[in-house]
Amino acid sequence: MLRDPSTKYRPFPQIDLPNREWPSRTITQAPRWLSTDLRDGNQALIDPMDAEKKTRMFDLLCKVGIKEIEVGFPSAGATEFDFISGLVKTGRIPDDVTVQVLTQSRRDLIEKSFESLRGAPKAIVHLYNAVSPAWRKIVFGMTRDEIRAIAIEGAKILRDCAAAQPDTDWFFEYSPETFSTAELDFSVEVCEAVMEVLRPTPDHKLILNLPATVEAATPNVYADQIEWFGKNIRNRDAIAISLHTHNDRGTGVAAAELGLMAGADRVEGCLLGNGERTGNCDLVTVALNMYTQGLSPELDLSDIDEIVNTVNYCTQLPVHPRTPYAGDLVFTAFSGSHQDAIKKGLAAQEAKNDPLWEVPYLPIDPADLGRSYEAVIRVNSQSGKGGVAWVIEQDKGLKLPKRLQADFSRHVQALADETSRELNAADIWGAFERTYLAKSGDRFVLGAYDETRGLGNERIFVGDIEVAGEHHSVSGRGNGLISSVTAALADGFGVNLEVADYVEHAIGKGSDVRAAAYVECRTVEGRTVWGVGIDEDIATASVRAVLSAANRL
Repeated sequence: MLRDPSTKYRPFPQIDLPNREWPSRTITQAPRWLSTDLRDGNQALIDPMDAEKKTRMFDLLCKVGIKEIEVGFPSAGATEFDFISGLVKTGRIPDDVTVQVLTQSRRDLIEKSFESLRGAPKAIVHLYNAVSPAWRKIVFGMTRDEIRAIAIEGAKILRDCAAAQPDTDWFFEYSPETFSTAELDFSVEVCEAVMEVLRPTPDHKLILNLPATVEAATPNVYADQIEWFGKNIRNRDAIAISLHTHNDRGTGVAAAELGLMAGADRVEGCLLGNGERTGNCDLVTVALNMYTQGLSPELDLSDIDEIVNTVNYCTQLPVHPRTPYAGDLVFTAFSGSHQDAIKKGLAAQEAKNDPLWEVPYLPIDPADLGRSYEAVIRVNSQSGKGGVAWVIEQDKGLKLPKRLQADFSRHVQALADETSRELNAADIWGAFERTYLAKSGDRFVLGAYDETRGLGNERIFVGDIEVAGEHHSVSGRGNGLISSVTAALADGFGVNLEVADYVEHAIGKGSDVRAAAYVECRTVEGRTVWGVGIDEDIATASVRAVLSAANRL
């Protein structure tokens, strides 16, 4: 890298827009969405989609609710042409969906594009040519007048081809390609020249797409460009301004959002941001950003995993686990403090009557996207007691008391350090069983027992407890079942436990309900031990909990 990059690179110039309005605006309605997964996204793949994958992607886009779909570049080859014409001929295009094709400004390519759509009830033909200085000078060696003439000629061919197929309701889109690095006055000049030919009206608008072909500036500069264009183009009510951002600087989504605030009507992009170089605008992210602000994007993203799986299959590209909203890990917390906040937030959300979503670290309810809460908190060596307790509760229905959470988390931490990997629910439950529940090798194993009432509030425990394979009949008296069991352990085996806390709750509902009991005990030396018992009968669960604590000694 250069010590002084200014010797090689220059800062992007600011836009002269002293009374810019977009910074004080908010997005108040969903834009028109245009998916270019099958065109821009497809041409960016190592192995372009075949017909089967294209069809599967098209069906997904329709299911999600995208109403305008750029289905390809029909002049690029037989695969593209046959797929597009096949959609039309087989009637696969829903009535409320408009397909779009892309073409350069050349007669043979434009005519081929119209031919691919023959018989379609309605369609959009998208014409483009590059207008920026670098392309004019380096790529084409043309003047402004020559570049403008290419756009005008292409518009005339669009007009004439549409007239030759009057049974289709034709719409047109024009892109001054490389708009983001072109002179604004020249982009307006070229677009107005196209408008002179195509004669759009408020009832039949021309789409003017203003692409950030290469993202060369901060998103506020792009917003300035969009607002300047909208204020200076003639017959603004006869055009729809469309955005097509790329992600070269990592701000393609932000540029699209600010562009909408600057007055744009439409957003082009791919479902999960696939596209050349660093990708196109991620439509899912833009849409769900709106959703989290209480604004319907008018798209159905309620099965985010189906979207991810289909995009992955069709593109053969992985979806990064940290991709906003769609990644495997975006709703997952490993950190102990994060887990504790999420656990408390979800509990508070369930307890309150107000439906307003307010859960720390989760800007959207995962359930709205078809994700389960089980995946929200996952456990590794960075996790805390709250995360461990959450997994146990979600997996087994056990609601561990806070001090028991702390006690158990030490065992989980040791297991995570030992294995050096994420622990799943089975790992955690296995550790819980080994630590607290009855198992082979326990010193004290409960057999048959009976509880009877003595004088006053006195309870008498009489039972069979197996120790090292030998059965012992023991008894104890106390003011309740638990104290009578501890008395039996003291009298029969010299195990002295003082009960400091006891908690119980039901697990499940109806005929399958079971009981869980948790007992916190202290020894004469001041050591604290926890015991856990689970049984169909709450009394037996509490006896098992006391024996569990004794076994932990």
